[in-house]
Amino acid sequence: MDSDRSNYDTEEHGDFNNYKNYSMNLSESSVRLRVTQKDQTMEIKIVRNVLEANDKLAAEIRRRTANSKTLLVNLMSSPGSGKTTLLEKLIPMLQSQGYKIGVIEGDITTAMDAERLQPLNIPIVQINTEPFGGDCHLGAEVIMPALDSLDLANLDFVFIENVGNLVCPAEFDTGANVNVVVLSVTEGEDKPLKYPLMFRVCHLALISKTDLLPYLNLNLDLLRQNMLRINPNLTIFPISAQRGDGLADLRDWLIEHKRWISDVAE
Repeated sequence: MDSDRSNYDTEEHGDFNNYKNYSMNLSESSVRLRVTQKDQTMEIKIVRNVLEANDKLAAEIRRRTANSKTLLVNLMSSPGSGKTTLLEKLIPMLQSQGYKIGVIEGDITTAMDAERLQPLNIPIVQINTEPFGGDCHLGAEVIMPALDSLDLANLDFVFIENVGNLVCPAEFDTGANVNVVVLSVTEGEDKPLKYPLMFRVCHLALISKTDLLPYLNLNLDLLRQNMLRINPNLTIFPISAQRGDGLADLRDWLIEHKRWISDVAE
């Protein structure tokens, strides 16, 4: 864990060492068992047990956020799709309407994205997975203690910026109320078909960087069709964080889901 991250986790958001160790032990245990156990049936059972443990923690996270009336939003994507830029533009739009925001930043290493969000004057928890094997996802076992360091009772939205990857993050429930996939127009129309689980587990898909469409040979209608082919219930917003296109629709969609969470809690 980088020494320059102390401003995020130790001084402002509590000591993260216990969280890191907890995740490290769980990850090392599962990896060690998979490596040493030659029997395929046992390997499947061990993986299932890890996923079941994660799902139990995820359910507890949802109970906690329901009690605090906080909407937990899990942002997933390939590296470089524009998640951080999106948060830089979206969070002030929510703040201008009186909403209080927190962010959980996930990366294998560095705190570069958290540093970009620091001027927004919001609580940020940085999780680096390199100390416990360089996991390419965030699971409920690290989200739970991250939430412990946030004052959920005074937060309307918490955004999880998951590790950049279209595979692993879709396999692990974070306890989020809303799963969002961000796919940039530079990634092509075929990604929903190649990585179907990501689009299957999401409630919302954001087609980002639409300002680049004039320079690309991308069939936007085909991309939409492929997304809906995998998940017919998926809501889709084309957006450009640079120009602000589609961000008002996204803000309103999130606010509507925040209100739904609040109504259910009451």
